[in-house]
Amino acid sequence: MSSRSSILFLAILSVGLVSAQTFQRLGTCPTLGCVFPPDQTDFLAGQLFDIRLEVHAPVNGSEAYNGGVVNEKFSFCIQSGKSSCQDVTTFFKVRDPVLEKWSFSYFEDLFARDAGSTTVVNVASKAYRAPGTYTAKLTYNGGSTTVAAWTVRQPATKRKAKNVLLFIGDGMTQPMITAARLIAHKSINGKYQSLMQMDQMDNLGHQMTHSVDSFITDSANSATALYTGKKSSVNALNVYADSSKNSFDDPKIETIAELFRRRIGGALGIVSTAFIADATPGSQYAAVVTEYLYGASAVNSSYAWPTSCDGPDVIFGGGAEQFIAGKGSPNGTDFYRAFETKGYNVIYSNTELKSASNKEKTLGIFSKALRLHRAKWIDRHVLTDNLSGLKNSPIGDGSDATDQPGLKDMTLKAIDILQARTKKNAGWFMMSEAASIDKMMHVLDYDRALGELLELDDTIRASIAHLKKIGEYENTLIVVTADHGHGFDVFGGADTKYLASQGSDRTKRGGVGVYGQSGLSGYTVAEGSLPNNNTIVYGSEGPNFPVQWNPRYTYAAGFGANPDHRETYTINQNGPRVPAVSSANGIVVNPTDHSDGFNVGGTIGTDEGQGVHSLQDVSVFANGPGSEAFRGVSREALMQRMAHPDSAVDIFFKMADALALGRSF
Repeated sequence: MSSRSSILFLAILSVGLVSAQTFQRLGTCPTLGCVFPPDQTDFLAGQLFDIRLEVHAPVNGSEAYNGGVVNEKFSFCIQSGKSSCQDVTTFFKVRDPVLEKWSFSYFEDLFARDAGSTTVVNVASKAYRAPGTYTAKLTYNGGSTTVAAWTVRQPATKRKAKNVLLFIGDGMTQPMITAARLIAHKSINGKYQSLMQMDQMDNLGHQMTHSVDSFITDSANSATALYTGKKSSVNALNVYADSSKNSFDDPKIETIAELFRRRIGGALGIVSTAFIADATPGSQYAAVVTEYLYGASAVNSSYAWPTSCDGPDVIFGGGAEQFIAGKGSPNGTDFYRAFETKGYNVIYSNTELKSASNKEKTLGIFSKALRLHRAKWIDRHVLTDNLSGLKNSPIGDGSDATDQPGLKDMTLKAIDILQARTKKNAGWFMMSEAASIDKMMHVLDYDRALGELLELDDTIRASIAHLKKIGEYENTLIVVTADHGHGFDVFGGADTKYLASQGSDRTKRGGVGVYGQSGLSGYTVAEGSLPNNNTIVYGSEGPNFPVQWNPRYTYAAGFGANPDHRETYTINQNGPRVPAVSSANGIVVNPTDHSDGFNVGGTIGTDEGQGVHSLQDVSVFANGPGSEAFRGVSREALMQRMAHPDSAVDIFFKMADALALGRSF
């Protein structure tokens, strides 16, 4: 199809629309005629995607239509530019798919939910799998029509970057970066004596993160925006969520990893401090709709048996219980064996990582996902006793995974493997994720979250140095961003000794200082001690981490969306926090968490035990060829001359343009 803009005509029945924001009938279908991909979707020239059509007939509720009887006589045609609209079977020279029928139910609003009053919807549907980049017209129910527009963006014709290294600080916002700088970089008279690597990147912008059906995104649909350039709905990973009960039949979109492999044949790498079936690493290949991706067979299967191209050359992360044959593995599959059968070298420790060959496809699974995923930087380097007793060995023998690599170890090794395996000048594409920034922010464990962020920054710094050493820095586009935000910020300082000594909540709050009483960071001063009475100095890690993690004078921070919990503003010494627990009255304060602190009232529903994501824009940093495109704000087009729509989808298009993935091959 031509790269010029095209128009898609749909037929939608004119009915009164439900105005509910919480309980949509289907997020990407505001009327009773549904086309996926939905209105105002952008495409890269040559990008493959599926199309699904649905016609809804609600039996009851405010949208009730025709007694719930679906008119099954609907047609679908393809139109490009000003050409005539041809029937899909003629255009693609294919047979019409079998008509599918099902029913689903939903609550129209909160009152309906409380009353248990569901609305039933009968559906007739057709799906066209991976037809290419075209436009379409749906006609049904006597010819009612609504116009929708799809745009095929003008592709870059010249390749700027040979490689792309994409860093994702999961959940990372600018206030978190600011807080990390505060605790890791010393200031004198208001001037920092050193800076984070992110502070020194060549180009800075930011992106909006809202999704197609909610202004608060989750990790699945935010990853979809980053890797496909398409807005999707909550819990939808590289698909548009249809109304069928099958989580694996939703219309799929081709990811940048799949495009890069299919069109250029380059090497692919996935590195994460989460388990690799999690949303962000899984988004490179998997296509699924599910409430939680944990254990979703589509993810691991997509790696081991990809439908569109060979599996990634490098996969490093956690989640061993999903690989070991048995109860935890999808369908009981021995995925270690499955990957070995596909030619992967399988490794289980940092020691094996360092000695592994650079010439083989490599799978590294370094722990089970216990205690909120892989071991955190603080627990690996400071509170190392927390690594004992977890029985989280990746081989499943009940021992402890004490030899886990960090993000830097995994990323540098992945670069070497990808460099060795790239074909001629095809290059490589890698995603490296600091997953536990997000995991720790969810449980209000700010110290561990900032430790993970500092590890990410240290990894970026080390990766730049390594790329320069091997002669690939000038060939590599480096992008650093987040998939979404959390409502975290620092508002003052805390005298933790004074706070702990007070008796009531109100007097304990006297230990929190704001403005002139906030003081300066104690993290960069070698005084005080951790519980073992040894002052911690990180000579081996360089100057980019705190000198100590448990000073008397700490930062005081808050969270915009949190459960009832208790605060002392001190590090949780026994592992990641559990701020709230379940009870007969719903979620309540965990009585064993920060017991000498003061109570902080929750701001979200009493069925939520963790903090949730926020609407915050997130920063985008970039270096290297093509990085100038990331400067500024990825935002809604405000003038006619601005052809690009908003937010995270632009990250996909800018990376694709740097690689010239949309050009004619």
